Formats: sequence, C-alpha cells, structure tokens
Amino acid sequence: MKNIRYITFLLLGIFAMSCSDDLLDKLPEDEISPEQYWKTPNDLALFLNQFYTTFPVHNGWNGGIFEFDNNSDNLADVSINTRFVGSNNTAPTSDGTWNGNYSNIRNVNYYLENSATAEGPDDLINAYNGEAYFFRAMFYFELLQKFGGVPYIDKVLNTDSPELMSARIPRNELATKIIEDLDRAIAGLQPKASTEAFRVHRGMALALKSNVALYEGTWEKYHEGTPFAAPTNESTKFLQWAADAAETLINEGNYTLYNNGEENTYWSLFNKVDYSGVSEVMFWKKYDTSEGVDHRVGHYIPQNGAGTGVTKSLVDSYLSIDGLPIGVSLLYSSSQESSLSDIVVNRDPRLAQTIATPGDLITERAGNPDIFFDYPTFRENNEVVSTTGYQIYKGGSTDEAQRTESTIGAIIYRYAEVLLNYAEAKAELGTLTQADLDNTVNLLRARVGMPSLTLTPVADPNKAFPELSDLINEIRRERRVEMALEGKRFDDLMRWKADHLIIGKRHQGFKIVGSDMESEFADLIGSSILVNDEGYIDPYINALPTGFGFNPNRDYLSAIPSEQIVLTGGVVTQNPGWE
Repeated sequence: MKNIRYITFLLLGIFAMSCSDDLLDKLPEDEISPEQYWKTPNDLALFLNQFYTTFPVHNGWNGGIFEFDNNSDNLADVSINTRFVGSNNTAPTSDGTWNGNYSNIRNVNYYLENSATAEGPDDLINAYNGEAYFFRAMFYFELLQKFGGVPYIDKVLNTDSPELMSARIPRNELATKIIEDLDRAIAGLQPKASTEAFRVHRGMALALKSNVALYEGTWEKYHEGTPFAAPTNESTKFLQWAADAAETLINEGNYTLYNNGEENTYWSLFNKVDYSGVSEVMFWKKYDTSEGVDHRVGHYIPQNGAGTGVTKSLVDSYLSIDGLPIGVSLLYSSSQESSLSDIVVNRDPRLAQTIATPGDLITERAGNPDIFFDYPTFRENNEVVSTTGYQIYKGGSTDEAQRTESTIGAIIYRYAEVLLNYAEAKAELGTLTQADLDNTVNLLRARVGMPSLTLTPVADPNKAFPELSDLINEIRRERRVEMALEGKRFDDLMRWKADHLIIGKRHQGFKIVGSDMESEFADLIGSSILVNDEGYIDPYINALPTGFGFNPNRDYLSAIPSEQIVLTGGVVTQNPGWE
C-alpha cells in the first residue's frame, strides 16, 4: 500500500483516504507545534476559517449561483450536462469531490482532536466546536449525495491506521452519522444574533439537518427496491427528523420572509449588495471591490444570455394567478407562448421576476438613457448567447456599477427553503395539515400575491409525477418555482427518482416560429437558433436527436474513483452500473 504524507496543521489539505504517493513528514522544528497553537478561542477560529471557502458562492466570470441549475431541467447550458446525457461510461481514476471533501474531513478531525486544550469562555469554545461538527456534516453530505455510502473516518489517520482500509458504510448509516454531527453542532452553536457576523450559527445547522434528513428520507422512500436503496428503509425516521428540525427553526422565530411591499419583492431579494438586514437570508457571502473580491454576475445577468437559458419545462411549471395549472386555468391560452410579453400575463409573478421580458429595466444610467430588455441575446458568441430565448432576470441588478465589478451578495442559506422542507416532509409522512400549509407554502405564495394551496388542490392533467398525489405534486412544484436557479433542482430529481423527466427528453425554449420575434431573427432560425417541428427553440436537437440518455441503473450515483478501489484491494466497492 502506498504511503501517506502526514504534515502539520499549518500546511493543511492532506487527504488521508487517498493513499497518495507522498512520503511521511515529521513536524518541522522551525514550525509552530500543535502544543504551542491550541491555546485560545482565536486559534480555533483561525483554523476553522479555511472551511468557509467551501460554500457554493458566486464565482468570477459567469452567472454565479444563478447558473447552478445548468445541471438540471431548469436551464439549458451551451455545454450539455453529461450526467443527463449518460455519456460517462468509465469510472474516473480520481475525483475532486472525493479528494477535496476527505481532505477537509481530515482537517476537521485534526481540529476536534486538538481543540480541547484551548482555554476561554465555554460558550465560545462550544460554538467553535459546533462549527467543526457542522462542516464535517456538510462535507460528508456532499459525498453522500454524489456517491451514496462511503468510508466513514472520524479521526486523523497514520500510515498504519487500519481505518485506511475501511469499507463503505451503508448510506442510511452515513446519513445518521451526519445527523449526529449536526445535533452536536446545534447543541454548541449560538443563534445568529449572538454569533459573529459571517460565522456558522445554530439556524444554519438546523437548516442543514432538515436538508440532509429530507434528502435521505425521500431517497430511501423512492429508491426502495432499486440498486440504490439503503439496506433497510428508514425513510420515516429521516422524514420525521427533517420535519422536526424545520419546525424547531420555525418556532424559534428568528427568521421571516423578505418583503419590500412592492410588486418586485421576489426579484429584489436576489440582487442586494448587503444582506445583513434581510432576515430571510440566514447566511451569505459579502463581496467588496476594495478588497479585490468581486464577480461578474451583474454583467452576465441579465445583460446577456450568460451562455444558458431557462427551459420551457420550468416556464410551464408556473401557475396562473388563479392558482391553477396552465393546463386547466381559463386565464391561460397556448397562444401566449408566442410572445415573451404575453407568456407572463396572468401567471405567478415569480415567472416575470425570473425571466427577462420586453420592457424590463436592465440598467439605470445617470446622464444616459436607461437600458431596457427588448430581445434575447441571440447574436453574441457562445460565452453569452441565450440558448432558449428565456433569458435569466432573477439575480440581475439595474445598478450600472454592477456591470463590471459586481458585488451582489451570494445567498447560501435562506429561510424559504426551510419552510418548503417542512411542508414536503410532513406531506411525505402523511401528517400535513392546512395549518402547516398556511405557515409554510402559503407564506411564500402570499408574498407574491398568489392564492393559497389547500390539502385538495385541483388536479393538473400534466402533473410531473402522475403516480403521486396532487398535493405532493403541488408542493414539489412550489419548491421548483420558489428555488428556481438556486442549484437545488438536480438533487431534487435524484432523490425523487425522477428519471422519467430526463430520459428521452430535450430542453426546449421559447416558441420563436410564429412569434413576435420571428422576423427579427429570421436569418438565425435553423442555423444558430435551432428549432423543432413545432417551432420551439430546441438547442440540443442536433446533438441529442433521441434526447437524454440518462441510465437509471447507473447514473443516480457517480462512480467511485478507481484508485480508491485499487488501493484498498477492492475493500471499497464500486457503485451499481459502474463495475
């Protein structure tokens, strides 16, 4: 077996489970030793700071978090998602998610083995320890989502540690250990109001617990009897944990939904530079050009197409303003599909605040004419082209200063998701009441002026999950609409076992043929703007003539990196379909 490099906490980043080629190093005499370091709460805080860079946030050159749904049926990226295509047929030798998370887990374990020597106020030290448990849970959750059960390591390993040859534990056991870490985090962390700004707090741990438990509970419920099932179906246990965690957070009353009292309240939530006074935003990343920390979200959204586009599937999910699906509402006509202006008429206001429509203010300029949206960006290069004609508006800012060095904050945790978690968990358990709906889903609907959801909604003839109740379909619809373009959709499709929404499908967009835009782009239709026989923009029609080839017997989980199987002599086993 290959040796593992054992380095100091000052270097950080070792990945013990990877069994790398590096040699064992002893602690250099000219470095600060662990015995010299772990003395004060500040030492603990400084060590934990490394983990804050692992949150999903805006990156430098595209639409940031608002493009995270490129891996789902909500957005059609210029680069086709290979997971949906099912074209990855060989396990990779190594994997960044595997290596990166185990490296971070090793460092958390190192912290937990040394932090007890620090002296200071108990509540502060307990809070920092709570951060460590939170991060370890977060890193293992990322592994669970991608790979299922994995080897569980909760201490720092040496080259001769028997745990180096640990087998994968069942996914439900891993999920339980993640919940146990989150319970430790919840016990140690303080509420947001008592926590230093931009540090992990109790509300985040409760939110993550509800996310983890809902994910595992629904995964076990809907994958039962498949190769991806847990050894025993513990879905009820996890769903109850999800509901309980969300209910605790709700009852503590520390968060409320944002509402600016104006028609654009949903849109305005996602383009703020400073979220410190927005109670719905539980945790966020701040950007500051004076410190060289910025991004280009304000340039790409909605100034141009950002190399992606909202899909027809997502647009069709939005209800009419009477609270009915467009398939039954008398307020909707299919003729609306031929006009970007008309498509949002009499629809859930969140649609018009998610996609750009003619007349939307794009940039407000001092001393120069303001810029308004008129047409999607079809005539640019592939970096910024609109793929579907439904251009992203959510997350955009009208501030001219945001067009170059953007400092729009990145929302990482928001209260709305906790409300949705609670409603879904209770619905899956069969214990959802009208009061529950009124305190969760209907708060989200009320914010945008939509009618309330009842326990007996009108059936949608085109419901996405025909085998499930109308109520669960509507709760899932609400989640898709409220959390659109925030990177949640792919994981939802995986845990719901929703391959019927992927296999043989292609992302479609605006119905441009016969529309009020056809003459404007006539020279591009059929060439750079690909369309199907019905006139809808169909960006993948040539590349995927038969639609996505997602393999339901393989692609729900990614392949275990082959080096892990080789280095453990097969103790670490491969996922189904990748053998």
